[in-house]
Amino acid sequence: MRKARLLLIVAAIIGAAFYVHRNYEFDGLQNISLRPRAGGAAPTQPAGVEPPGREAQDTIRVASFNIQVFGTAKANKPEVMSILAEVIRSFDVVAIQEIRSKDDTLLPRFVELINATGVRYDYAIGPRLGRSNSKEQYAFIFNTATIEIDRSGTYTMADPKDLLHREPLVGMFRCRGPATDRAFTFRLVNIHTDPDEVKQEVNALDDVVRAVLADGRQEDDVILLGDLNASEHELGELGQMSGITWAIADTPTNTKGTKSYDNILFLSRETNEYTGRSGVVDMVRRFNRETDWIYSEVSDHLPIWAEFSIHEGGNRGRVATKPAAAKQ
Repeated sequence: MRKARLLLIVAAIIGAAFYVHRNYEFDGLQNISLRPRAGGAAPTQPAGVEPPGREAQDTIRVASFNIQVFGTAKANKPEVMSILAEVIRSFDVVAIQEIRSKDDTLLPRFVELINATGVRYDYAIGPRLGRSNSKEQYAFIFNTATIEIDRSGTYTMADPKDLLHREPLVGMFRCRGPATDRAFTFRLVNIHTDPDEVKQEVNALDDVVRAVLADGRQEDDVILLGDLNASEHELGELGQMSGITWAIADTPTNTKGTKSYDNILFLSRETNEYTGRSGVVDMVRRFNRETDWIYSEVSDHLPIWAEFSIHEGGNRGRVATKPAAAKQ
């Protein structure tokens, strides 16, 4: 019996070695990794570690990231800033929340760090907002090789009834590549709700979406994204809008993996450029760090993303539209 068991183990090892030899080749010796041979099976991408490779070059990835208390203290930590810069480089445009600094050079220096590898990102930043002494700014950081911004269509929303602690920053963007009249154009609405007034503020966000749709710029692709401090099941009146879709569902977006706070939302009938691909970047696994270190040094939130076609109306030969999420 023992000899038969030993033979089975040896046979399994030989079989596994043959499978690896047939389907994969080693890529380098110092940082060993496996890559599929021609015709071999591709390795499975661990969910959430980083955005998987794109199937086509005709898509962009839109992200949102609450960089917890992003100020001079964090900016003075080179390792932390290197991680943040690498995250930003993974995406075409990123909505940033919770910039807390009186130093106006913070974001320009951060973008300079992002561009240190030879890429060329730019940014747009809003005013310092908040009812207390602790003010925050929103920003968009975007890859100028794939995205262009219309600064005349980028503004901070008016909030005459003071419904929101921090009024959203609205950005107007166009994808580079297709002819101007065929390129995907879209509005991003960057929001960070107040954690003490989540229900009231989330209930005001459907009015925010409608106001952007009706602001006279005739853009029907309005994407609201940011730190909502609410899951997709707690969106109130926003979640009851006809056709509203959220990219992140049943997935924690905080670093400790316990809550879903962040999301990317749009109207599915209007924004059919959505490919159905989205995710949450697990920074703990991606950067091989302890959860508590990421939580305390980098952010208590994880970056989230969604993918869209660069063609207005979507490239129906390759892009699948995700069905609208059910109303609450």
